[in-house]
Amino acid sequence: MNTIYHYPSCSTCKRALKWLKANDIVLEVKDITKETPSKAELVQIISNSKLEVKKFFNTAGKVYKERRLKDVVNSLSIDEAAELLASEGMLIKRPLVVTDQLVIIGFKEDDFKQLMKEELWTKKD
Repeated sequence: MNTIYHYPSCSTCKRALKWLKANDIVLEVKDITKETPSKAELVQIISNSKLEVKKFFNTAGKVYKERRLKDVVNSLSIDEAAELLASEGMLIKRPLVVTDQLVIIGFKEDDFKQLMKEELWTKKD
């Protein structure tokens, strides 16, 4: 399933969802605070992405700063990071787009346009 995890009050998430709608791209939309990916899902997402673990953390967020994760996050294993991220959806950088082929963190229009060219999205009929 092609999914976008978002936070309804996040302006970047709103822009990403608006762009997807304007381009007739359908993804399953999940509120990251109500439907936070499980530890097992996050282990799979992080592993499949081939991105460094730190990229998955909302380093500008309040929870990240309150927990003083700056000095810890670089030393976390995928398993440890997934457990921490699954415990609090607000720790996850968003929007987070997950497809069978790839993972996108954040919203950059050029990344989304490239995905359209590669036909990795489910498009509306």
